[in-house]
Amino acid sequence: MALIVQKYGGTSMGTPERILNVAARVKRWHEHGHRVVVVVSAMSGETNRLIALAHAVTDTPNAREMDQMLATGEQVTIALLAMALQSIGIGAKSYTGGQVAIKTDSSHMKARILGIEHAAIEQDLSANRVVIVAGFQGIDDKGDVTTLGRGGSDTTGVAIAAALKADECQIYTDVDGVYTTDPRVAPKASKLDRITFEEMLEMASLGSKVLQIRSVEFAGKYQVPLRVLSSFDTGKDGAFDTAWQQQTGTFITTEREHDMEQPIISGIAFNRDEAKLTIRGVPDQPGIASRILSPIGDANIEIDMIVQNVAADGTTDFTFTVNRSEYKKSLALLQNIGQDIGAKDVNGKDDIVKVSLVGVGMRSHAGVASKMFSTLAAQNINIQMISTSEIKISVVIAENYLELAVRALHTAFGLDRKTGETSVPA
Repeated sequence: MALIVQKYGGTSMGTPERILNVAARVKRWHEHGHRVVVVVSAMSGETNRLIALAHAVTDTPNAREMDQMLATGEQVTIALLAMALQSIGIGAKSYTGGQVAIKTDSSHMKARILGIEHAAIEQDLSANRVVIVAGFQGIDDKGDVTTLGRGGSDTTGVAIAAALKADECQIYTDVDGVYTTDPRVAPKASKLDRITFEEMLEMASLGSKVLQIRSVEFAGKYQVPLRVLSSFDTGKDGAFDTAWQQQTGTFITTEREHDMEQPIISGIAFNRDEAKLTIRGVPDQPGIASRILSPIGDANIEIDMIVQNVAADGTTDFTFTVNRSEYKKSLALLQNIGQDIGAKDVNGKDDIVKVSLVGVGMRSHAGVASKMFSTLAAQNINIQMISTSEIKISVVIAENYLELAVRALHTAFGLDRKTGETSVPA
């Protein structure tokens, strides 16, 4: 039988009743002969509660002490799940990240996993126990507790699956898979049965919230079979005795099976947290881009899309996007930069969004960009910026056109759900 790593998020572990439901699901897998490792998050809202406590006593909490505190959220849920399994007759043992041990660097609150010592897990699995591991946390070479940043439990689950060479890593969440787009925006969105790591990585980076981007990177790097499932699905997880692989949800894999009917576009991602800044009339000379962007980068502000246009008078206009939360800080910096380099004007907008088409089919099909642009034009939607890669095309548009743009593109590229199919909103 298979070795399965299952990860349950904060919503799935949010109440004692939900923890009992998780225990019942894990029991089914265990009783059908599978070896099961479970990675869990803190209860929904617990991490935010702890952060608020820290800020109630100081405006500048120490990062090491924050990790000491934040790691307690998962310590509660691993113990509760172990107790729940034991109460229904399943041998179970819980471990913190440090007890496993999940070795990380010392970057508190955003640590990266360096390695996993999994001998204890192997020993418990051999003794027919379910092993429960705290997600989101590890330990550095000084013995200090570290945390992996928001969504880090997904990364913990994938990393453990990679270390154990698991048959599959299952990410249980509050949606039943990866959709062609957010069903709350496009009601005709449908669930994808399969998607490649490349596509999932693009969608995660472009705004899809189903999986944490670092977990997708980790899964792709170490070739971990990854599946997204709903922990609220009351049906069976699959035919355990004959074909456990025949799951519902969305399977994320390295290569898409050959399918003549496979659409060119797999999904549409969007990000509302965008802002645009423009500096106009700067000298068109070598090094000008560095002089504009270096101070932004030095302020630890991430830049996304960049467009540069040379004007007829020999000057250049430079436009880039940042996260909306960094807009005011970025605009103030850019105004200072503009004064230093003699720019004619500096301005910005924070009422924009980014909409992206994603699909490996773009590699072998021409005309995707022109179809995207003509579809938006037919809806009288103006494109402000464009960015492309091998498997995605992103455009910046006014925020008030987001839903119209997504629905129009969803229909134009044949992603609307067929009659008779069902869709569960995220």
